[in-house]
Amino acid sequence: MAQDLKLTKNQSLVFDKLSAAPGPLSAYDLLDQLRDQGLKAPLQIYRALEKLQEIDLVHRLESMNSFVACAQPNCHAKTGLVAFAICEKCGVVSEFSDEVVQTRLAAWADERSFTTTKTSLEIRGLCQGCG
Repeated sequence: MAQDLKLTKNQSLVFDKLSAAPGPLSAYDLLDQLRDQGLKAPLQIYRALEKLQEIDLVHRLESMNSFVACAQPNCHAKTGLVAFAICEKCGVVSEFSDEVVQTRLAAWADERSFTTTKTSLEIRGLCQGCG
């Protein structure tokens, strides 16, 4: 998917680093890992992340102030909901969507005349390997 898009060098570097990462990375983690490849300022990282989020290749984990590559390209377009199970011990993040949860959240929004643009859910706990 990413290869089909016209990404800048910085966007490609950030996306590739996130795609290869075993867990979420903060903007400063990315900066530290990409300094040798010419990225020297936080603003370069944040601009790349902003564009990658805009085109649904990267997600921001709000509770961790970090980022992960999207496991399911265009997930928001398909379901309107993206959810993450975050292991508090090993840091593994699993991305998923759930039609029942999406339906319930959509009903809640409709009942309150609330228009959603994107829905993100973060569940924290222990994965099977750590539990």
